[in-house]
Amino acid sequence: MRGGSKTFFAASRLLPVRVRAPACALYAFCRLADDEIDLGDDPAAAVQQLHRRLDAVYDGRPQAIDVDRALASVVHRFDMPRELLDALVDGFYWDTTPRTYETLDDLQAYGARVAGTVGAMMAVVMGVRGEAALARACDLGVAMQLTNIARDVGEDARNGRLYLPRQWLREAGVDVAAWLQNPAFTPAIGGVVQRLLGAADVLYAQADHGIAALPRDCRPAIHAARLVYAEIGREIERHGLDSIGRRAVVSRQRKLALLARASGAAVMSPASGRARLSVLPAVQFLVDAAATAAPSSGPASRSFDDRIGWVIGLTERQARQQGAFR
Repeated sequence: MRGGSKTFFAASRLLPVRVRAPACALYAFCRLADDEIDLGDDPAAAVQQLHRRLDAVYDGRPQAIDVDRALASVVHRFDMPRELLDALVDGFYWDTTPRTYETLDDLQAYGARVAGTVGAMMAVVMGVRGEAALARACDLGVAMQLTNIARDVGEDARNGRLYLPRQWLREAGVDVAAWLQNPAFTPAIGGVVQRLLGAADVLYAQADHGIAALPRDCRPAIHAARLVYAEIGREIERHGLDSIGRRAVVSRQRKLALLARASGAAVMSPASGRARLSVLPAVQFLVDAAATAAPSSGPASRSFDDRIGWVIGLTERQARQQGAFR
């Protein structure tokens, strides 16, 4: 986590221990799954293998892979909906396909899978499964992804990828195909980046309402992540909206100041948790999956005592597997 996401690592230090460990396990699976799909020779085969690994995780018999074992404990302890992890893997696969994003709605559908899922899973491990709070958690994830896209326009274009809404680019007078051949900063590109940051800011503001619904000891960490990611957008603006020739970075000093500011979220929530806001259509399926507490046939549907027994059994199986692989 320290190497893969400095922002997430810094914010996680504010999480209570009971949440930090499962959050780290989720992050590890997300990071490694993304790498296996994006960096491998056969993304489709990697996706199939990840789905088989998830089958084993949900069957209570994870493969002898550390990250799968850690994920299995989280899945069965918190009754994590399988739909969230499947959507995450599908979103990673989208990165390797010739998919185009014409509108903001298209981009939000992508953000829902690669980041809204993470927001929903974090809410689940915090014990929050109300529809309104889950919707705001997904808003935060999508907002962060829009910020990532605004920051990485140049890097993505040089890799042949374009996430800025093509409709917006055409409206700004940009010849998309020609620009991808020679990505360079122009005022028109800057205007589209500004528009995307504005869309992210709307979702950040909505996410503030959800932070109030989190357990008090979880609010500072999530508020910190929200503040630091939004600050990336401000950094892009300070440098003239040019995310082609440079990559916006929030300084360590500024991060520390934002972390200090976020620590007050435990006492004074950033916004009312009772605000009536609609669910972003792109994340509705995630909210429905996480809010529904339908019984399952797996270990997550068992009593507390049964779950403890299942975890002990899992540990014993892991110890036998380790012996077999030595």
